[in-house]
Amino acid sequence: MANSPDRVRVRLSEISPRAYEHPADRGALVALRSLRGFDEVFKRMSGLFNERALRLMFLSSAVRVGPTQFPHVYDYVRDAAYVLDLDEVPELYIQMNPKPNAMAIGSQKPFIVMTTGLFDLLDAEEQRFVIGHEVGHILSGHAVYRTMLLALIQLAARVAWIPLGYIGIRAIVAALEEWYRKSELSCDRAGVLACQDPEAVKRALMKMAGGSALAEMNPDSFLEQAREYERGGDARDSLLKLLSLSGQTHPFAVVRLAELHRWVESGSYQRILGGDYPRRASDRDASVGQEARNAANHYKEAWERSEDPLLGTLRDVAGSAASAGGKLFDSVADRWRNGSSRDSSSPS
Repeated sequence: MANSPDRVRVRLSEISPRAYEHPADRGALVALRSLRGFDEVFKRMSGLFNERALRLMFLSSAVRVGPTQFPHVYDYVRDAAYVLDLDEVPELYIQMNPKPNAMAIGSQKPFIVMTTGLFDLLDAEEQRFVIGHEVGHILSGHAVYRTMLLALIQLAARVAWIPLGYIGIRAIVAALEEWYRKSELSCDRAGVLACQDPEAVKRALMKMAGGSALAEMNPDSFLEQAREYERGGDARDSLLKLLSLSGQTHPFAVVRLAELHRWVESGSYQRILGGDYPRRASDRDASVGQEARNAANHYKEAWERSEDPLLGTLRDVAGSAASAGGKLFDSVADRWRNGSSRDSSSPS
């Protein structure tokens, strides 16, 4: 049974987005920013963002949530901003669109858009999760990159007839999509911290995969699907999984549930609710190098944990190569040390 919508939730005062951000999200963003030409494209695209026009489009074609329009949803936005300690309550628009979706867009003053397809699919606590998820995007500063991704996708479609220009834009779009998929894992964590109801999150993700017939679905069976997907069949399935991500901005629902389940079960969720989390005041002291190492450790752990046959083969090859490389390095190092010793012992 869903928890009561009016129950008291723990406020996470001054919480830094580092508390919930997935290491692969931060690592992918570091890699994205280091992509050749990205800074220049970002500067130019930022100048093209017309946030006022974007907001006016939704102001004229969607319903703005407030005290007199979808007042209960307005309360969910205020609650999420309160729990995650966001300085301002973002605007939220409900847009007539049967495709289930929600997004946080804008740069100076990001706002949230939720389609009727998603709104009608979810119950109150599940809506809280989705809204908290989008507030997490805003707190992490993701909205500006999301806006850039949407603009670049549109631009790529317009210049598809120019081969070199299209290839260059697609490279950055692909990098943005890879980062955005990782950022979704971060904000699933923000969503569960905002609604503080992990069961509601499971229900929401199952509905996004299988529709509204929740009585026909089972969370344990859905998790088993995730395990089967992660294990894969053979190397052909592994390759197909990689290809299926092309053009996708969101990880698949079973992957999202499995990742969030691991995070909650690790104890991180309860530690944060208990007050053990980094504060924003410490953000300026955070090490970019450490973030990259955290991302590398995450990939290493995921690599070692995976039962995917293609990854298993690559892991064995990489392990053999690393071993051979290590022996070669040791051999060269020994020769260098021995040569240095002879040089130091010879007369000057």
